[in-house]
Amino acid sequence: MLAHRTGVMGFPLRLLAREVYDRIVAQRGPSVVALVTGEERIVPERTQYWICTVEAMPMEIGADFVGVDEIQLCADPERGHVFTDRLLRARGLLETMFMGSDSMRGAIAALVPGAQFLRRDRFSTLSWAGSKKISRMPTRSAIVGFSVSDVYAIAELIRRQKGGCAVVMGALSPRTRNAQVELYQNGDVDYLVATDAIGMGLNLDIRHVAFSGTSKFDGRRIRPLFPHELGQIAGRAGRHTEPGTFGVTGEAGALDADVIEAIEEHRFAPVRKLHWRNPDLDFGSSERLIASLEAPTDNEWLTRSREADDLQAVKVLSDLPEVRARLTGPQAVRLLWDVCRVPDFRGISSAEHTTLLTRIFGFLADGRVPSDWLAKAVQRIDRTEGDIDALSKRLAYIRTWTYVAQRKGWVEDESHWRDETRAVEDRLSDALHARLTQAFVDRRTSVLMRRLKQKETLVAEVNDKGEVTVEGEFVGRLEGFRFRQDESKSPDEAKVMRQAAYEALRPEFYLRADRFYNAPDTEMDFTEQGGLMWGSTAVGKLVAGADVMKPQVEAFVDDEAGGDVAEKVRRRLQHFIDRKVAAQFEPLLAMSRDETLTGLARGFAFRLVEGLGVLPRDGVADEVKALDQDARGALRKHGVRFGQYTIFLPALLKPAPTRLRLVLWSLKEGLAEFPESPPPGLVTIPNLEMVPRIHYTLSGYYPAGSRAIRIDMLERLADILRQKDSRAGFEATADMLSITGMTLDQFADLMGGLGYKGEKGERVKAKAAEPVPAPEAPVSSAPLTEDDHVLNPPPPPEPAAEEGAEAAAPEMEAFYTFTWAPRPRGPRREGGDRRERGPQGQQGRGRREAAPGGDAAGEGARRPAGGGRGEGKPEGRGEGKHGGKPRHKGGKPEGRGEGRGGHDRQADKGRAFEARPPRKEKPVDPDNPFAALLALKGKL
Repeated sequence: MLAHRTGVMGFPLRLLAREVYDRIVAQRGPSVVALVTGEERIVPERTQYWICTVEAMPMEIGADFVGVDEIQLCADPERGHVFTDRLLRARGLLETMFMGSDSMRGAIAALVPGAQFLRRDRFSTLSWAGSKKISRMPTRSAIVGFSVSDVYAIAELIRRQKGGCAVVMGALSPRTRNAQVELYQNGDVDYLVATDAIGMGLNLDIRHVAFSGTSKFDGRRIRPLFPHELGQIAGRAGRHTEPGTFGVTGEAGALDADVIEAIEEHRFAPVRKLHWRNPDLDFGSSERLIASLEAPTDNEWLTRSREADDLQAVKVLSDLPEVRARLTGPQAVRLLWDVCRVPDFRGISSAEHTTLLTRIFGFLADGRVPSDWLAKAVQRIDRTEGDIDALSKRLAYIRTWTYVAQRKGWVEDESHWRDETRAVEDRLSDALHARLTQAFVDRRTSVLMRRLKQKETLVAEVNDKGEVTVEGEFVGRLEGFRFRQDESKSPDEAKVMRQAAYEALRPEFYLRADRFYNAPDTEMDFTEQGGLMWGSTAVGKLVAGADVMKPQVEAFVDDEAGGDVAEKVRRRLQHFIDRKVAAQFEPLLAMSRDETLTGLARGFAFRLVEGLGVLPRDGVADEVKALDQDARGALRKHGVRFGQYTIFLPALLKPAPTRLRLVLWSLKEGLAEFPESPPPGLVTIPNLEMVPRIHYTLSGYYPAGSRAIRIDMLERLADILRQKDSRAGFEATADMLSITGMTLDQFADLMGGLGYKGEKGERVKAKAAEPVPAPEAPVSSAPLTEDDHVLNPPPPPEPAAEEGAEAAAPEMEAFYTFTWAPRPRGPRREGGDRRERGPQGQQGRGRREAAPGGDAAGEGARRPAGGGRGEGKPEGRGEGKHGGKPRHKGGKPEGRGEGRGGHDRQADKGRAFEARPPRKEKPVDPDNPFAALLALKGKL
């Protein structure tokens, strides 16, 4: 064509027309080349060459050259009549050329007398490659689907397995299609997924074509592909002299042997019939127009085309009353025909399409399409958000208005609306390309693969945030001394990116290791699950060592970093945890190193070390009893406190040692999940059944009732309770509630857990007033009953209300009276030693010692449940001293004390001793209303 001064070329697809237009513009400039399609019209003033779709070819301009590509589409049921019309009527002044399959030779020879035929054989071979899975598809392959859903499904599968692909469909705008083709052509992706649109002359670097199916929906029905259609698509494989292959994939069955042979040898059955429609239209009326469109032909090479969409639209619209009323002459009928030729780009339904055409015809019959109405229609479409389907639909809608804007005289300010609809289509096209690329292309992988194929050195970098980039594309993150690769890539591509990333990471590993080794301990920490942190990054974990106080470390370092880096990180972590243990457990370690501790004291010190500074007293009762005063004094010098419930070092109950203690104990026990320490500052925490008791002990708490109380606060409470008479009963005081931070009811539950029985009562709330002497109560001469007791006196007589005065309800207050409620004795242990069990199964045994200077552990204070002078256990067998007072039968459990000062043990058997002097009898107040009852008590 370029050898002539002027020329016109028609192409089957606007995508192909746009490709040829760009090539000619590159050679001759844009000022002499026009592009005319249904949705695009670029016509310079000095146009010499017209590049068009076949339907848009100008027929009366008298160009020197006229060419039609893919002329074999004369046999297409849908568009064949348009190509046949161009074959019969389109002629250049100097030269006319029809390009297509050799199967058209006979038809052209019969219909175009004097035609000359020039055959161009394929330079490369095309061979059958059989069936291949997509996972084994070779690079530079095109997989062909015959529906949009098939194309998207295949593209997603390729993205997962191969890293990405380009998508080409006839419904795409030229801008989107060109951008997708560029992805494939420049090597960003090695795979192309397309519809049969690639068969129409798109020249791409394809080595293999795979059919995902061998049938298609042709607008009426699903039918098998004809051999020449298969050959047209398969012929895209191979370029110039490079051979190509074709095959099937997925669920597509293998092709027949004769079909394979026909494709390989490019031999197809000759075309016998061309689809035709009468080009001489009669616009006298709608009926005459329809009749002319349905006129038959008597040419043996031609067959009347099936009813096309435009003819269907004419029939429907001409039957509508509002349209028929406007068909007043040939011009109106011609306008109706032009409107009905608007393609159904939206593809919603024929009813929807005819409704739109009716509206457009009404506007044009009155003049033009209103600008405000068209502006609203375009504005509704001009939105770039949404997914691929939403953008594809908007592109289909805008193509309708682009087509309308291209028609001369249909809109006001044609130039404006052509630019406006084109700009909207471009924006939607760019958005759709971005969505397609995002959905089906891994840009990072494609860049790497392209550079590797070009044998280039990949540039990898690590920024201060640890982000690793290769050729500017993010591929992962360096977390401490481990590279975390970005996921969602195929194994092969992931391996390539990992290798490239480590090229940049090797020097970074050494630099980081040096910084880490010289970092202060303040930048490091351990987690409650045994992890080792450097700032916010995990760099290792703790593992159990031979000694509970000497944990070992395991560094998190990639193998690619090298052994030197791993060893430096491990040594630094070991230094950190060793210093942390030494600092937090310094009192415990100092005690274990004290050579002055000998004998039983040294053995007990090792027990404390094994217990990490906290031991439940019931578990070491024998050892505690065996310690003499000197041994205990030596241990107290190291801060050991012999509490009533727990033996502990108060310094190790602080939050930091507690947190470390739980981790070290969990390592020793080999737990999969470590218990976490309670938040600091809580006096009590919930006592959960599923939490082992040892977890509370290690956390510094003692379970009692529904709550667990902090060990040191419990011992303070025990000091107060030891001063109370647990036999006769005592009430909770403000000091007790203040220590525990509980309400009265919560405190009663706690006391129940400690082995006390609480009885709730109510009484009149005392008011601050002047004391009034009570009147003497008359002495009753009635005999006393069993229910009468000094602790259960009869209620005083109610004072008579004064006449006329209203009795006011007294203000009541609740109170609890607590008494010791020991549990039944436990079974006899080995050696015949029976021990009484107190709260939570504690064993009460041991000698009470005087604590020098008022030991905070309460040693030397009277036990609330002990015979003899014990260690402060709430119940148990105290070793009684002479001068002890027998227990009351209704009081605490009897303990078997080993007598001292000449007491015979057998003689004391069954007796109990109090470790306090007898109470002094108080004189009876003669004004007491219960004086008579008290006097009777003394006589009994």
